[in-house]
Amino acid sequence: MAQEYIVVLLVLGAFILAGVLSFWLTPHVSEFAHKVGAMDVPRDSRRMHKKPIPRMGGLAIFMGFMAALMIFGRLDAQMLSILLGAMIIVVLGIFDDIVALGAKFKFCIQIIAAAIPVCIGGLKIEFFTSFNPFSSDPYFSLGVLSIPVTIIWIVGITNAVNLIDGLDGLAAGVSSIAAMTMLAVGLLTNEVMVAITMAALAGSCIGFLPYNFNPAKIFMGDTGSTFLGFMLATMSIEGFFKFYAVISFAVPFLILGLPIFDTASAITRRLMEGRSPMSPDRGHVHHKLVDMGFNVKQAVAILYAISGTLGLTAVILTTSGEAKAMILILAVILVMAVGGRILWSLQKSAHGRKEQEDHEKH
Repeated sequence: MAQEYIVVLLVLGAFILAGVLSFWLTPHVSEFAHKVGAMDVPRDSRRMHKKPIPRMGGLAIFMGFMAALMIFGRLDAQMLSILLGAMIIVVLGIFDDIVALGAKFKFCIQIIAAAIPVCIGGLKIEFFTSFNPFSSDPYFSLGVLSIPVTIIWIVGITNAVNLIDGLDGLAAGVSSIAAMTMLAVGLLTNEVMVAITMAALAGSCIGFLPYNFNPAKIFMGDTGSTFLGFMLATMSIEGFFKFYAVISFAVPFLILGLPIFDTASAITRRLMEGRSPMSPDRGHVHHKLVDMGFNVKQAVAILYAISGTLGLTAVILTTSGEAKAMILILAVILVMAVGGRILWSLQKSAHGRKEQEDHEKH
């Protein structure tokens, strides 16, 4: 019992310290962003703000997180390799927020950063749930594919969180919900280091949010969004892909369900239109909600609710049997499909009304 109290105190300490430091550091980071020219100037329809706003707020999130982890965490060789990769991601984000680096260059550096914990720290997705009905094994080994699969997962989630950073408070809020979910699952499965790390990450996000809620005073920029994605991706491997059961597949995908869905739909949409999957557009889920008539705060609240529901589902999976887990997963998929159909219909109706109004004007 004493050990459990110690874990709870460590988790609370990491959460509070990261939150306080992030909140205190954000105004200073904002001043620094002004000095170095890291400003987000609205130049196209994808931008929801009307005047230049400093970015690079993710630097405050990173510093609050690191301080809390250094004091309350336990840094073994694998964790150090993860943090080294995260530092590369943050440095890359700082330069990108100042001078806007090319997508291919950023992608290459992200692969290098992801390869550090995989190749040096031994962080790998080695086993995966088997969905083969003709096999008696509940899982299969990835073998030599474990390295590329793990790197793809890390780089993919890193960019997925970056892609949803399109509305005030969205990426920070969704990331904090995902981190809190991983914290809860980590405690339930006795993954203490995962819980402490996610407490520090959630705290640093929540400390930043008061400055990032609509109307935002500062953006986290690529410095923050890619760092959050990198940490969520690596810690999901550290904590959950090691289970040789259905939750090894379901839990991380549910926790990160919103950014994964948004990224998958964006890539599919762009490829079907004959464009590069890296080309920007105004077709993300948050854009669709705003185009349907929701204001920024309402759209963010809807996406918070979706992320929270998926996170709660992930927590339930860790405390239920596999049969219940599969039923719950199917129910969530069904609800998301119905919800997606409703949103698509609403968007189509709104688009039709807009075309009719434009026609009447002319």
